Amino acid sequence: MPRAIKRWTPARFRALLRAQGPTSIRFRRRIAILTGAIAVGIVAVLFAEIADWVGGIFNGYADTWHWLPLLTTPLGFMVLVWLTRRYAPLARGSGIPQVIAARDDPDAATSDLISVKTVTAKSALTLGAIMCGASVGREGPTVQLAASVMGIAHRIMRVPLRSSVVIAGGAAGVAAAFNTPLAGVLFAIEELSAAYEQRVTLLVLSSIVIAGMVAQSLSGDYVYFGAIGAHMPIATALFVVPVAGIAGGAFGGFFSRIVLALASGRHWLTDWSKANAVLFAGICGVVVAALGVASGLTWGTGYGAARAMIIGTDAPLWFGPAKFASTVATAVAGLPGGIFAPSLAVGAGVGNMLHAVFPGEPAGAVVILGMVAYFAGVVRAPLTAVIILSETTASRGLLLPMFATAFIADWASQGVCREKLYHGLSKTFAGVR
Repeated sequence: MPRAIKRWTPARFRALLRAQGPTSIRFRRRIAILTGAIAVGIVAVLFAEIADWVGGIFNGYADTWHWLPLLTTPLGFMVLVWLTRRYAPLARGSGIPQVIAARDDPDAATSDLISVKTVTAKSALTLGAIMCGASVGREGPTVQLAASVMGIAHRIMRVPLRSSVVIAGGAAGVAAAFNTPLAGVLFAIEELSAAYEQRVTLLVLSSIVIAGMVAQSLSGDYVYFGAIGAHMPIATALFVVPVAGIAGGAFGGFFSRIVLALASGRHWLTDWSKANAVLFAGICGVVVAALGVASGLTWGTGYGAARAMIIGTDAPLWFGPAKFASTVATAVAGLPGGIFAPSLAVGAGVGNMLHAVFPGEPAGAVVILGMVAYFAGVVRAPLTAVIILSETTASRGLLLPMFATAFIADWASQGVCREKLYHGLSKTFAGVR
């Protein structure tokens, strides 16, 4: 028998409006996600522009007053850590661990971990860290800022905030910050959700792409490091990939181990650094300032040095270790600020050292493999590492070697530090309300 045709009665129409109309929770949730994604793209671009402007101011200052950062950088570190501990303790560090911790209770997190107060302080203090020459990036803070924007949109529309939306908001921040929508999607699945069974709907994933598209429309269709288009023959990759993967991954794992040890380890140095946080920050500032003044290359994100190495410009072999030390000192000092961009710069330094081992191979390709390896070793998100480097250098011809390098690096990093960096750091925010 044919199916009976449902008659449209006034009662049925009212029921449909209640379920899917403009006043329904489903409709309001969709509006919150879509408007939140647009807002994320706008906020991410504005924050990036301001951060780059502040970084330019510091670079001019460091060039003009070459020795003065030896005084101002340590003092700046001390002031920023005091302000963070006194007024915004949840703003310390990258911002990604806070978003991971916020998944457990998203609605409560809008009052602390991703509250307007916290992210406002985070943004201002991160800009302060950049102004001091700290080895920080803006991507991690953008993730926390983006998750907060999603929370605000849901509060305005009066709908509950889901953990999947917090994840999407954070990943949309990555997409907008690097102009890498695909990397944002993978970051949501691979790092923020921590498991593939996380329920992230098509609408939520679309918000990541929307944020990236909004950012691209505002800042232009650019490639973060420039269209390098690097490639490497498979026969050559068979020799370079294992070395790059093991060296970069182990180096990245070593970074994670140091940071986690000083964040939650049980030894005298951890206890002393927490009991004397401001003084410890000053000591870290001295390390950052000494390296910056001596080299002139380790200040800030390291974007300029990384790009120069990618395009084949000769760089000193000590840049990688020096930038590594500067980034470690900044990360353990307790300042607000991300590690994405500095990690890419350290990875470029690793690739530069690898090119000395393989001098006959294309410099850009070897440097990019070093960046993939080190970044995957730090973040332990190999797919994200590959897609970010692919999208930020337009080197899709290097995809197979990059994938192999990333997976080897992930394995090598586990041998040095079993716990994933961001998830280990997120535990320090558990129960902190």
